[in-house]
Amino acid sequence: MTNNLKHQRTIVTIVHAAVIALSAVMLASCQGRPSDQPPIHVNPNMDHMPKYKVQSKSEFFPNGATMREPVSGTVSQEQLRADDVYFTGRDASGKLVAKMPMNVTMQLLQRGQERYNIYCAPCHGQTGKGNGIVAQRGFLPPPTFHSDLIRNYPDGHIFDVITNGIRNMPAYRYQVPVDDRWAIVSYLRALQRSQNATLTDIPEDKRKDLK
Repeated sequence: MTNNLKHQRTIVTIVHAAVIALSAVMLASCQGRPSDQPPIHVNPNMDHMPKYKVQSKSEFFPNGATMREPVSGTVSQEQLRADDVYFTGRDASGKLVAKMPMNVTMQLLQRGQERYNIYCAPCHGQTGKGNGIVAQRGFLPPPTFHSDLIRNYPDGHIFDVITNGIRNMPAYRYQVPVDDRWAIVSYLRALQRSQNATLTDIPEDKRKDLK
């Protein structure tokens, strides 16, 4: 019992000594008076790296410029996204576009339905009423897509929300490619139409199938 007690006291003493030594090293790195010498940097991390600043001169490259020109025959990623409407949902002036920049096809709607059920339905519900399984588990439900406010949103606004998120909704720009975002927009519009359709919206040859 006595030996165990001595062993524990030895460990405590070593820990205290280590703490005191570390504190002394940390205090040594702080200079309490003006000095022309740089302070002692105990943990440099990556605070001081050899690098060039923008527009600075380079002694390495023959033309003296730090910034490099693109390799011949290549384009930057931004140059591949020249179509503002398609990639941002906004026109050249920055205004959200009212309509999608592509024709709605059955293939696009089916793709939108698939992506919607994967990424959107867990919160918004399969009918867009905000009653998805996440809301059913007690989280704050999202608004219904069938309100007058959201039905009157321009298509570009819905695309922008999917891209950048809004309020409690995170951005999905990395999970959902641009093509699929527009597909989701088209399917969301179909959901809205399904909840606000009239008999005249149904082809005559299909009306007899209604019960």
